[in-house]
Amino acid sequence: MNPLRAAAPAGGPAQPASKILDPSELARDRELVARILAGEERAFEELLATYGARLLAVAARFCREEHDAQDVVQDAMLSAFKGLGSYTGDARLYTWLHRIVVNAALMRLRARRRRPEQSIEELLPTFTAAGHHREPPRRWDEPASAKLERSETRKQIRHLIEQLPEPFRVVVLLRDIEELDTAETAQVLDITEQAVKTRLHRARQALRTLLERHLTGSEP
Repeated sequence: MNPLRAAAPAGGPAQPASKILDPSELARDRELVARILAGEERAFEELLATYGARLLAVAARFCREEHDAQDVVQDAMLSAFKGLGSYTGDARLYTWLHRIVVNAALMRLRARRRRPEQSIEELLPTFTAAGHHREPPRRWDEPASAKLERSETRKQIRHLIEQLPEPFRVVVLLRDIEELDTAETAQVLDITEQAVKTRLHRARQALRTLLERHLTGSEP
C-alpha cells in the first residue's frame, strides 16, 4: 500500500478526479456556467455551495494558515469568474477550478518564500560502496497495511508531509495527494519532468523515514 494514497482524504483525492467523464455531469457543468455567464447571481452561489468546501480543502493542504487558504480560494474564485468564458465544457468544472486553486496557492507560497531552503539529506538512506544500506530499513511491529488503514495513521502521514521542506512537500501534494501526473506537475511548478521525478523520489524516501520513526517509536 502506498502510504501517501492512504493519506488522501476519505472521500478520495480532492483533485481533477479523473479520467472517466460522466456526460450528464458535464452537461450540468456547462448549464451552470451558461447561467453564470448570463448574469444569474444564484448560479454563482450554487457553484460556491457545490465546490467551495472541496476547494478550500485543497488550498488548506498547501497553505499552513487557515486565513491564507481562504484568501487563496477567494482569489481563485475571482480568477475563475473572470475567465469563465474560457471553460470549454470538455472537462469537469471541478477539474478546471481545482487547477486555478492550486495555481493560486502556489503563487501565494512563492510570494511568501522567505526562509532558506531546508535539507532532507538526514532523512535519506545512505549506502556503502557495495551499494548496501548502511542502516537496514526498520521493521514495523505489525503489517504496514494494518497501521495505514487506521484513520489516526492517515492523519499522522498528513502531519509528516507538513514536516518536509516546502519544495518537497509541494511535489508530494501535487503528485500523491492531488494526483497530477508528472507532466502536469512540471508545468505547474515550472520545472522539468526529470526534476519532478527526482524531487518526488527524494521526498518519498524522506517521508518513509519519518513514518518509520513514528511507527517504531524511534522519533528523535
